[in-house]
Amino acid sequence: MFYARAVALPDSLVSTDWLATRLGDPELVVLDCTVWLKPADGGGYVAVSGRTDYEAGHLPGAGFADLTGPLCDRNSPLRFMVPRPGQFAAAMAELGVGDGRQVVLYDQNRSMWAARVWWMLRWIGFDDAALLDGGLKAWKKEGRPLAEGPAPVVTGASLTARPRPRLIADRDEMLAAVADGATCIIDALGEAQYRGEVDTYGRPGHLPGASNTPAIDLVDRDTGRYLPLEVLRSRFPEDRARRTITYCGGGIAASSDAFVLSRLGFEDVAVYTASLQEWVTDPANPLVVEG
Repeated sequence: MFYARAVALPDSLVSTDWLATRLGDPELVVLDCTVWLKPADGGGYVAVSGRTDYEAGHLPGAGFADLTGPLCDRNSPLRFMVPRPGQFAAAMAELGVGDGRQVVLYDQNRSMWAARVWWMLRWIGFDDAALLDGGLKAWKKEGRPLAEGPAPVVTGASLTARPRPRLIADRDEMLAAVADGATCIIDALGEAQYRGEVDTYGRPGHLPGASNTPAIDLVDRDTGRYLPLEVLRSRFPEDRARRTITYCGGGIAASSDAFVLSRLGFEDVAVYTASLQEWVTDPANPLVVEG
């Protein structure tokens, strides 16, 4: 079926200027995806929905996509686990995302959370989505308008799930990838976590054979915008046809790496969405500590 488009996304990454001229278009859905990781008593972090911050100030007309709520499998003991494709499609439809519409995603934390929603949309076969370069930080810095209050009620959207299973890797594939060495594995955590100087979920280190491209280094720390593609290209392997899997602690930073890889033209990329929070639960799963 062909869907007429009132808006054409120019890229998977759009500018504040581009979006500012298109707010209010009925075929364009804008979503705030913010989640905060805050220190927990006794160590570690607790995931806190960004809904309160959203209600205090968001892009005009934007809805709120909650990765601590309807967009994850809340029956799983692990955080941010992906639900079944149909469940995710239904949850996104309730936010106004539907067949024939375009979506712009943003957050307040280096675009990692927005990238996770973007990747999940690709996973269910929806490609008409982009990230807002610089997110809310860039929008506010430019003095652009904000709205306050709860998310709008949306009706009438229908989103068809056409899953692409290869976009998400599971533990069995990771075990096979570690054993065969043919897959490119990329750790998206910070260097100290990768080297094992900081524990992640109680066990230090990285998956055997994994290289390290921290997601926090993909964006400019002052503006929050992604670095130029020519700079980003030098931070990843050169073989774009090779099977490549990104991971981190809970599949969020890994999604930002995967987003960049897709923009660089890598052909076979997946995110290990359960990542180290699942990997470390089995002591038999190997980790490497550097030094």
